[in-house]
Amino acid sequence: MKTQSFSPYLLSLALALAATACTTPAEKPVEGKVKRESLSFAPKVTGRILTILVQEGDLVKRGDTLAILDVPEVNAKLAQARGVVKAAQAQRTLSRNGATENQLKQLSAKQHGLQEQYTFAQKSLERAKAMFEDSMMTPQAYDEIYAKYQGAKAQLDAVNAELNEARKGVRSETQTATQGQADQALGVLQEAEIAYSERYIIATNDMEIETVSLREGELATAGYSLFSGYRPQSTYFRFTIPESRIGKFEKGAEITVHVPYNKSEVKGKILTIKQLNKYADVTAAYPDYQIEDALYELKIIPAEPAAAAKLLTNATATL
Repeated sequence: MKTQSFSPYLLSLALALAATACTTPAEKPVEGKVKRESLSFAPKVTGRILTILVQEGDLVKRGDTLAILDVPEVNAKLAQARGVVKAAQAQRTLSRNGATENQLKQLSAKQHGLQEQYTFAQKSLERAKAMFEDSMMTPQAYDEIYAKYQGAKAQLDAVNAELNEARKGVRSETQTATQGQADQALGVLQEAEIAYSERYIIATNDMEIETVSLREGELATAGYSLFSGYRPQSTYFRFTIPESRIGKFEKGAEITVHVPYNKSEVKGKILTIKQLNKYADVTAAYPDYQIEDALYELKIIPAEPAAAAKLLTNATATL
């Protein structure tokens, strides 16, 4: 009986297939990104950049002046507001103080003159009345004298009322109205002063400046991000995990993150685990998960923020 022989090639192929069948494929590591909390500073008013006091890479503190704008329109509004305040305050003072001594003298002299005219008109009317009763004056002439008497009386009543009001002072309603106008003018001035102060772009947080969008001489519009960067020591790691693998992670657990580009390891803690709703939110370029899997975001904070601050933003990290 002959024994069947195998060629060396078939034997090696069989051994390779057997080894492959017995080996479990290695699980692909979870990929994520190095992230930092970003900030940006923008002007509240539109103006031309006069001076930029920082440059990219600088670490600025809260309260530092980053840039100064030239805002001539605000300067004009400020001058107008100051003029309105002066006028309103003068009107308010006038309403409180009432008529001056010279104004009272003028009204008294006017009253004396009109009083003389009224007395003369009254005497003329009495004589004309007697002559009219004796049929020594025509009705037309009598009516003219009577009209002059009524005119003199009306003028005297008017100046008496004007003099009485001047002596008593301005009405309380008028004083209240002038006070309101003065308050309104002060509000306009404060608004202009605030807008003027906004020509200084002040850092509201500590920040490492990454980008300066404009240069001196360019126009910075209100709300346009002029400076952008990151908060110091705000480095964290962001990973997108499919539902099939999220069971291996637990909030608050200690974990080691690998950073391939500098071959370093960073100890950290899982801060949050939250569900994502959009495919575009994944951090890996080639996500490996089933279409029916839900996606979750892992946020890991480093145990030593100062050491992690040296990592490059958006660099790849793995678990």
